[in-house]
Amino acid sequence: MDKELYIIRHGETELNKLGIVQGRGVNSDLNDTGRAQAASFFARYKDVPFEKVYTSNLVRTHQTVKGFIDSGLPWEQLSGLDELAWGEWEGKPNDEHAITAFKTIMQSWDSGDYDAHFAGGESPNQVMARLAEAMEIIKSKKEEKLVLICMHGRAMRLLLCLLMKKPLAEMGDFPHLNTTLYRLQLTGDDFTIIDFNNTDHLK
Repeated sequence: MDKELYIIRHGETELNKLGIVQGRGVNSDLNDTGRAQAASFFARYKDVPFEKVYTSNLVRTHQTVKGFIDSGLPWEQLSGLDELAWGEWEGKPNDEHAITAFKTIMQSWDSGDYDAHFAGGESPNQVMARLAEAMEIIKSKKEEKLVLICMHGRAMRLLLCLLMKKPLAEMGDFPHLNTTLYRLQLTGDDFTIIDFNNTDHLK
């Protein structure tokens, strides 16, 4: 094994709770539930000897791993880990109009049109390009054998497709509850998932 990654989604935000569309352009804070989720994750994994924590540029990821950062763990922000930009829908309620629009774009993605995107937003292919750049940075740090990555639901699904060499149409196969954990091991050029959608710390 060359490297082990703990990849988690950020904790709950008030916009998550209210069903408001978030994305790369919405820099929301964790709510009380999200902070409790973050504390539970830290309590469960604080003794894991991580050598580095990586987050997106968005504050909800910083707040989720605050316990690790405050304990002195080296921290690096990578914009490539930011959430997919939902463009014109960001900050809007997930009402019937949004549901219809999202169903339409998901159908496009499911059919293999990974360049489809909302006005002002990003396509899966665009997000995959920056995720690939972020992963090259993380993989290049050979001395970092055990790292923690905190990111976002849709971007996490795309990253897992990238790492597992799956078509993007299978992104829905990766559940992404708040603070869910995916643990992967890298050997050579191949990743293996050894912990899938683990939320035991929330029980």
